[in-house]
Amino acid sequence: MSQASVTAAGRLAGHGEAAHAHHHPTSLGIPNQKLATWLFIASESMFFASLITTYMVFRYRSVVGPHPDEVVNIPLTTVSTFILLMSSLTMALGVSAAHRGEMRAVGKYLALTILGGLGFLVIQFYEWWHLAHDFGLTWRTNIFGSVFYILTGFHKAHVIFGMLWLSVIAISSFRGTLRKEHAVNVDVAGLYWHFVDVVWIVIFTLVFLLTEAGV
Repeated sequence: MSQASVTAAGRLAGHGEAAHAHHHPTSLGIPNQKLATWLFIASESMFFASLITTYMVFRYRSVVGPHPDEVVNIPLTTVSTFILLMSSLTMALGVSAAHRGEMRAVGKYLALTILGGLGFLVIQFYEWWHLAHDFGLTWRTNIFGSVFYILTGFHKAHVIFGMLWLSVIAISSFRGTLRKEHAVNVDVAGLYWHFVDVVWIVIFTLVFLLTEAGV
């Protein structure tokens, strides 16, 4: 993630109440922050679509193994997927609390969301270690390894960025500087987090489930 993206996340997190007291809508009636987030998500969707397409095209073109059907770990990946989905639930609860003005509760729900993201990452990094240690699959092993690590690596980077963003908002909540008028900042962070979850569902389906099914 670029420094500009991190800076933008910080500005959306609720620091500087005066600057965020009013959220000017666009001509469409959508707050500027939310419109910008949707545009960002649209661009990132195209980015991930290109990565996923590249993976689907090249996954079985490796001359040497291991190949996808030899290394996928459905049970372990299912657990990490469930954890990430549960983090979407706590994120939604946090957004709801923000709109009710329960800003302290926002911090608690976001903390749970961050823990969910951390649990997901721990399992995913363990899976990387398992692939490298037990199957000898690294990003340099073959074409499959390259496209697999690039795709899942970029997703992990997006999860980490989301956790940092949510951490800034959660800290603001615990410090008492997050106000109800900043609910849109929680909204846009929630949009991003749900986007990251949806992308993972697509990856889980295409990279893991279809491979297990022999497709």
